[in-house]
Amino acid sequence: MNTYENVTVFDHPLITHKLSILRDENTGSKQFRELVNEIAMLMGYEVMRDLPLEDVEIKTPITTATVKMLTGKKLALVPILRAGLGMLDGVLSLVPSAKIGHIGLYRDHETLEPREYYCKLPEDIAQRQVILLDPMLATGGSGCAAIDFIKARGCHNIKFVSILAAPEGIERMAKTHPDVHIYTGGVDEKLNEKGYIVPGLGDAGDRLFGTL
Repeated sequence: MNTYENVTVFDHPLITHKLSILRDENTGSKQFRELVNEIAMLMGYEVMRDLPLEDVEIKTPITTATVKMLTGKKLALVPILRAGLGMLDGVLSLVPSAKIGHIGLYRDHETLEPREYYCKLPEDIAQRQVILLDPMLATGGSGCAAIDFIKARGCHNIKFVSILAAPEGIERMAKTHPDVHIYTGGVDEKLNEKGYIVPGLGDAGDRLFGTL
């Protein structure tokens, strides 16, 4: 992994390889969904590296032993609809007991700014560590708005996970929410005039759900 400031860019060969297949315009929706799920699981493994452990006494078939187990720290996984849903199962497979919230945003094609249409979060979100999921960190508008919603409910322990990012989105999120650590599978060259990441992989939501 490459880490600078509050951004972690993954350089694991498996993530890099799978991301390259995602980019290919010939990759169909079924394979695209599978790859997004796999990449999210690989990333989630490292995103949760700092989960706290505690000593627990158990009995093995041989004797008793003191072992390390998760402290039960509360987690919440929050995909940004709709594309973030593609990442949810991969991360959830690592922590099946995590609560799940949903934030629905769409991007105004003229202003490129996010518009909210849905927000449902666990009641105790303020006491949880939130992992916010969105495959693309492009302009940063949707990610920043989602973080605003979560913080407004009293939660300030947030990590943002994307499969691909643009420098503009990273800069905006780092400036607006410097306390939120960003994890991404790659950082591309720039945004085009329509706010798409270049070279990117197109519209993640459309490719996930076959709505091209």
